[in-house]
Amino acid sequence: MTLRAELTVTRRSGFRLELDLPIAPGQVVALLGPNGAGKTTALRTLAGLLPVTEGSISLDDQVWDRPPSVFVAPEDRPVGVVFQDYLLFNHLSAVENVAFGLRARGTPRHEARERARTWLDTVGLREHHDTRPRRLSGGQAQRVALARALATDPGLLLLDEPLAALDASTRMSVRAELGRHLAAYPGHTLLVTHDPLDAMVLADTLVIIEGGRIVQQGPPALVARQPRTDYVAHLVGLNLYRGSAEGTVVTLDSGTLTVAEPVTGPVHVAFPPAAVSLHPEPPHGSPRNSWPVTVAGIEQHAHTVRVRLDGAPPVLADVTPATVADLHLAPGLRLCATVKATEITTYPS
Repeated sequence: MTLRAELTVTRRSGFRLELDLPIAPGQVVALLGPNGAGKTTALRTLAGLLPVTEGSISLDDQVWDRPPSVFVAPEDRPVGVVFQDYLLFNHLSAVENVAFGLRARGTPRHEARERARTWLDTVGLREHHDTRPRRLSGGQAQRVALARALATDPGLLLLDEPLAALDASTRMSVRAELGRHLAAYPGHTLLVTHDPLDAMVLADTLVIIEGGRIVQQGPPALVARQPRTDYVAHLVGLNLYRGSAEGTVVTLDSGTLTVAEPVTGPVHVAFPPAAVSLHPEPPHGSPRNSWPVTVAGIEQHAHTVRVRLDGAPPVLADVTPATVADLHLAPGLRLCATVKATEITTYPS
């Protein structure tokens, strides 16, 4: 059965979260948004740490929260949580940490420890049954936390930035391992994250919230190709504009762009920073889009350099370190930006 969360939460600060969030069995939904968007509020509400103001939360035939008469306490909800900092008990071994949730739900000590050992074996920690958290690596601690959450057979698994505490060298392998475990988990999973790569790799569906409301949702590939807000465009690494199209010309709030295929009406226009070329002067035989820009900022971005450029329109460009040296890039430098029409994607606004 689908988990159904149709909820409204109003905080004393005046913040209001309105969220319609169905999650099917076996589905991983990633909830993304800027700081203050309502991600933590949503997670706390599903876990039972915060009651809804309006609406309801239900799984199968059991209603967890429906004001004013129904509220199931956190300990009575079939929910497993993996926190950002894992919250393992340092005075307990890995086995005892995993068994803790089972014991709290009334499982006899011997059975709880046996099930904990089985889960630790499942997540690849056969050699660390008796190891305490402070002697585990970050990746191993993450797996203990996941085993503890899954050991109680939860109907809903909540992952709160589960990879944020890992260093870059560990994150890739642990992400792949987490993906394998989630693929085998038959329940409902909500992943709360700031990291677009975690969301793209682990989730079946992305739900992006801003200001307490959903601004876009859908399969990762579709969201990545067709962002609908500036935050989403930044998240997936695209330049995004809104404009009005007539034929192959799109008129923006500042400037115009020429596209390859004729379109009409309100559209979004998107292209990757890597599609932008920079020149000291307008090139001869240049692409159909060419406009003056001024360097506003430069920063290292993965294996390239990202250049923020003011112009009509403003634009982000990804260039190589060699290009930075050749053009003597520095804030205030005036250049010409070009983009081929064939690199630009348009879709209805």
